[in-house]
Amino acid sequence: MSVVAVQLGQCGNQIAFELFDVICSDLNSTSGIFSKRQNESYQATCKERFFSEETSGVPVARAVLVDMEPKVISQTLSMAARSGRWKYDHHSQFSQKQGSGNNWANGYCVHGPRHKEAIMDLVQREVEKCDRLSGFLTAMSLAGGTGSGMGTYVTQCLRENYPNSFLLNQVIWPYGTGEVIVQNYNSILTLSHLYQSSDALLVHENDIIHKICAQLMNIKQISFRDVNKVLAHQLGSVFQPTYSTEGATRYSRNPIGDLMESLVPHVEFKILGLRNIPQLSENSLAYSSFTWPGLLKHLRQMLIANAKMEEGIDWQVRAPSSWIPAAEKVSPTKDLRFNTSVANLVVLRGKDVHTADVGAFKDPVLYTSWLTPADAFSIWTASRAFNKYEKSATLVSNSQFLLKPLDSIVGKAWNMFASKAYVHQYTKFGIEEEDFLNSFTAVEQVISSYSSL
Repeated sequence: MSVVAVQLGQCGNQIAFELFDVICSDLNSTSGIFSKRQNESYQATCKERFFSEETSGVPVARAVLVDMEPKVISQTLSMAARSGRWKYDHHSQFSQKQGSGNNWANGYCVHGPRHKEAIMDLVQREVEKCDRLSGFLTAMSLAGGTGSGMGTYVTQCLRENYPNSFLLNQVIWPYGTGEVIVQNYNSILTLSHLYQSSDALLVHENDIIHKICAQLMNIKQISFRDVNKVLAHQLGSVFQPTYSTEGATRYSRNPIGDLMESLVPHVEFKILGLRNIPQLSENSLAYSSFTWPGLLKHLRQMLIANAKMEEGIDWQVRAPSSWIPAAEKVSPTKDLRFNTSVANLVVLRGKDVHTADVGAFKDPVLYTSWLTPADAFSIWTASRAFNKYEKSATLVSNSQFLLKPLDSIVGKAWNMFASKAYVHQYTKFGIEEEDFLNSFTAVEQVISSYSSL
């Protein structure tokens, strides 16, 4: 089944480009292949999922590119074409001459409705190329104008037009120090509206990815491209073909549907985070070797201590003792730093993957009391190495990982709103103070739900 990517704004277009590029690179890789038949099956599944074929033989990304300014889309199209390995359909893009000025209301209330028909026509054309549609993967930022405001509007249109298709929003959390003065407003408005339309939000935090580039990849002058390559590696590690059930003889066909089934058991809990290990520079990779017990031990501690990368994990955080009754899990005996999960998915790729023991992720104390580990934990595997890593492990988690950033962004937005700072910039495009209040209420409800786990 195929996934249609909808690339929204500068951030969304740049990330989705890197994702398609890493997928195509992996597709053509010969590392860690154990049989010609297995490789052909992997390639066929991947191509069906992310690319359509042209008579020229060059794979064409299943994507719609949207931005209110033409520059980034033009650069993205030419970069894909120059790679020679894959390309975009030049007819599957929409741009205008003027951006949204980092104003959510401008993107949502003005540009979205004005260009709805043209954009949804492009989406429909891309959908019609699919034999079977798995769903949509949108890439967008929370903080800008086009990505957040218009991205939210387009997401609502996708839900209305394709009510039976899965819809996953990959969203970029803004830097804590601030890129845009109104980024907290934009983030609150985006989150509250997406929560109504999307099946799940897969959140990446800019500050964390930047740290990975600096501390793990040893990059001195970090560019947006460096950040986006790390993001693409993490996303590719989830969306490339896997076996989703033990003993399966063919790769899973429905990547977004399987993700939802594994991780989103309740509509109040739909925020997903992603951790991937190891992540190293190419130079370091050549001199490194890893074992499954070591990788999984680190990944589990990253989960319970809410560490976003393998460096600097707090090993003092411990799961509550297994014998504590579910009703007492919130008692003072629980480590307050412990990160409780709704559901977890572990994706393992590489050599001897069948020997990996994931039993430590099935411990009931990791999860909320209303789900059993059998319902809360899933594992996907592929014996093929991914992106030059002989062994790699990825955790996609529906947990309390975003509580602190959520609380922080709500607090900052409330402080601005209390003094009516910049509110006039939104009201002039049709967003009223009541809309702000409704959005605050919606996000605070999300915080409350996750806090109660």
